[in-house]
Amino acid sequence: MDATAGMFHYKFMKKNLILISLDTVRADVAYTGKFPAIESLREKGVTFLNTISSAPLTPPSHATVLTGLQPVHHEIRHLFKEKLKGAVPTLAEILKEDGYQTGAIVSCPGMNRWYGFSRGFDHYDDVIPRLSDGSDPLKTVDVKKRGTALKRADLVVRKANDWLDKRHKGPFFLFVHFFDAHWPYEAPEKFGGANPYEEEIAYTDHYLHSFLDRLEKEGILKDSTVVCFSDQGEDLEGWYPNDKGGEELGHPEEVGHGCLLYEQTQKVVLIISDSTLPSKKQIEQQVRLVDITPTILMLLGIQAQDKKFDGVSLLPAVA
Repeated sequence: MDATAGMFHYKFMKKNLILISLDTVRADVAYTGKFPAIESLREKGVTFLNTISSAPLTPPSHATVLTGLQPVHHEIRHLFKEKLKGAVPTLAEILKEDGYQTGAIVSCPGMNRWYGFSRGFDHYDDVIPRLSDGSDPLKTVDVKKRGTALKRADLVVRKANDWLDKRHKGPFFLFVHFFDAHWPYEAPEKFGGANPYEEEIAYTDHYLHSFLDRLEKEGILKDSTVVCFSDQGEDLEGWYPNDKGGEELGHPEEVGHGCLLYEQTQKVVLIISDSTLPSKKQIEQQVRLVDITPTILMLLGIQAQDKKFDGVSLLPAVA
């Protein structure tokens, strides 16, 4: 496939961008075939089976996705310490300059506008509930405690649909972030899964499926580039053969994510669907989340020669 030809074609016919984040979803679990929405995206697009995250934490990993830069350059390296470097252009800012309407629905403390993630978005919904004791989750460094403050997938989809209903004509960029697969694993409804972690993924997948179904029925998907990724995975204390953390495995401090650099935290989801790309294709070659922004810009035909990225376009790997 001639990626350059596709790029010039979409220079004149702007496509929408739908960016979906499945926070804390391991690639080895996501690709088991258990989750219909994820499978429908894989049917329509390209699955990158060996995608590596830049960090085992939500803020630095998402900053990498939204800028095409590694943490050393966007300057978010910790959970609650740094903000996005002021001079760094974000994907939303680049698309807004190109005439896109931009909206985001995010669902956890680690995606709060405090970090600078709202830059370039016309609408950035980062509202989350306070913790059960009434305290502010943004001022809580305990990862597990912070994880209890979230928008659930049903509300995320409802708000994403509301934004779509209110948008004006013309190309749009919608970023939708799901946090249900993060601890604690207490899905409000059960739609499948072999354990509580998978039940949370199935819960997200159920509502994501309804969202994608709406886009399909309204003809939005065919005019859109869809990118679905996860920011990092999770160690589940022996629920999976490659887990390393937990009391029984002798490393209680390595449970979850944040310090581990093993496959269960660093090997993440990446699926890209676009009319110029093949369907049902799997790529074994190792790629990185930092490659997402350059790939998106090429798929949308947006020239960004004046921007410097640490990532590269993945289109040559697909051709």
